[in-house]
Amino acid sequence: MALTRRAFLKVSAATGAGTMLATQFPSRKGASQEKTPKAPEERWVPNVCLQCPAGCGILVRVVDGRAVKIEGNPEHPINLGRLCPKGHIGLQILYDPDRIKGPMRRVGARGEGKWERISWDEALDTVAKRLRGLRAKGEPHRLVVMSGRNRGQMGGLLDRFLDAYGPPNHVGHSSICADGTAQAHYLTQGFKAYAGYDWDNTNYLLCFGGGFIEAWRPTTRLLRAFGHMRRERPIRAKIVQVEPRFSVTAAKADEWIPINPGTDAALALGIAHVIVKEELYDQAFVAEHTFGFEGWVDEKTGKKHMGFKTLVLEQYPPKRVAEITGVPEATIIRLAREFATTPPAIAAGERGASMQTNGVYNRMAIHALNALVGSLEVSGGVIVQHGPPLTKWPEVVLDEIAKGGGKQPRIDYAGTKKYPLAGKVYQDMPEMILGEGPYPLDTLLLYYTNPMFSTPDVRRWEKAIEKIPFIVSFSPFLDETTAYADLILPDDTYLERWHDDVIYPSLGYPVISLRQPVVKSLFDTRNTGDALIELAKRIGGSVARSFPWKDYRELIREKVKGLHEAQKGNIVAPTFDKFWEEFTEKGFWAAPPYKFRDWEHGFKTPSKRFEFFSQNLEHKLEELAKKEVEKTKEKRKALTEEQALEEILRGVQLKARGDEVYLPHYEPIRHIGDPAKYPLLLNTYKLMTH
Repeated sequence: MALTRRAFLKVSAATGAGTMLATQFPSRKGASQEKTPKAPEERWVPNVCLQCPAGCGILVRVVDGRAVKIEGNPEHPINLGRLCPKGHIGLQILYDPDRIKGPMRRVGARGEGKWERISWDEALDTVAKRLRGLRAKGEPHRLVVMSGRNRGQMGGLLDRFLDAYGPPNHVGHSSICADGTAQAHYLTQGFKAYAGYDWDNTNYLLCFGGGFIEAWRPTTRLLRAFGHMRRERPIRAKIVQVEPRFSVTAAKADEWIPINPGTDAALALGIAHVIVKEELYDQAFVAEHTFGFEGWVDEKTGKKHMGFKTLVLEQYPPKRVAEITGVPEATIIRLAREFATTPPAIAAGERGASMQTNGVYNRMAIHALNALVGSLEVSGGVIVQHGPPLTKWPEVVLDEIAKGGGKQPRIDYAGTKKYPLAGKVYQDMPEMILGEGPYPLDTLLLYYTNPMFSTPDVRRWEKAIEKIPFIVSFSPFLDETTAYADLILPDDTYLERWHDDVIYPSLGYPVISLRQPVVKSLFDTRNTGDALIELAKRIGGSVARSFPWKDYRELIREKVKGLHEAQKGNIVAPTFDKFWEEFTEKGFWAAPPYKFRDWEHGFKTPSKRFEFFSQNLEHKLEELAKKEVEKTKEKRKALTEEQALEEILRGVQLKARGDEVYLPHYEPIRHIGDPAKYPLLLNTYKLMTH
């Protein structure tokens, strides 16, 4: 039936009147309704972000047992309440629908994607049985652990597990990270770690390739420091960015210096040439707190050695450096004068300079500029991070099997003549597995790492994977490498577990933060720290006795008793239980301020000074050369130490010889293929959201 306009208006009027009358009378249903529902239970739980290694303090809003928001902790000294984009979206990790829900065992072919759920008891028993079998055969060294982000005590726990079990094979990811930077600091200052910087008080920043406001740890702190350097102080600091790419940092700097890739050391040494030639260096600091600036004579051997001064004056005049780097000669001279006459100044550069074939020498050369102008252990300069006063680890219980395994060579040849300085060689593991290593690998444990994604040429890993009899992954996600595992023991996310986090070198003074579960584990997952402790107990014997803790939370409590005993910092309590209560409420312990000019802390080298001429490097290569001589003594013609050293230098493809090996110098980057045919170089970089 058609509805006319008149009929429609009548119906509308009647409906409106009915509605108005209905509102005059109370509804029986409304009268019987319950009172307004009780407000939801809400709390803010302190935690530590793990979207990158920076260790920013966070507060997680939890409503009725569900995490709903992440904000920065305004009291945490690293980020002071701010977070980068990755930090804010941490809930996506917790509630990701693709998380692995519990232990799984492969039932199909490797990489086929067929799995079955099993219990934690069955999973841990399976691993323990296999590892007991390796020990029974006297082959504990055939176990390898590959790891990535070992925050807090996890790195030490993995090392302890391997020490007690037997193998020397903890292969971390440092060789594809910024290990070149850490090695350079060890060779010049005696500590194998990254440097801290007093950004807030520097007046001149000469930055070689570091993404200062893009992806350098801790990013949030650096962004705040950038604003402080530019606007929040009477003197506006000058920032000069040296790198081939016009990055975000370069765009925000006062000056961008384009440079040929891999020539950072040459530029730094050209700047040093001008500073030394014009006597702009801090002569008092160089005389009192450095070694190897001038030529010197070895008291034991009587041998004369070249000094850094002679090296830079003879080999790195600005004209030659300009030809190498592409930076104009006049610019090199100007930068040198600015850097030396605007104290305090910092020469910095992490991944951009160090993640290359010549990375260690790049960083040594850059760091030498800080020593020249006296910017070490001073306000506005480069500082050495203090660690928190944690309780020492108890002694590992070693049986004869563990002692025997520990005498085996590392599977990656780290620390040998093949890789003299490396502590770990992550990227070459496929070749080691495929036959270049000293023995066949049997069992591989993967923690916080995904080598099939993190290293070039995935085909190498595809071949290597097939040669590994047994693979266990602790990943909470089915990543590229975990897809090939035999067993998955999924980790909790960082919002579900107990975990500590010692900050990356940055502030100088010690800071340690605490992760604690903001919600109960959503699935049948388990903190890998708990799983390792339980696995050790199931292996039994001396391995079990090396792990006296019930779980990882108890381990953390034991370690932080040292903080309570120190009776300093932002938490001072009469009893440890009271300390622990405040620690969980605040989420961190810190003990500012930083003590400048602490030379004993800043220099751990043989000379107790900054070393332009690295005695640590000299001693390491001498030690390796002597070992090679011993190996050849049974042969008809044994090597001399000089010949053995030459073999080592040729093996690592070092062009320098003599004293230059132990001094900061320019080594050309090594090309794969014909440079004439392939003149362009791939320049990778990171953004804040990477």
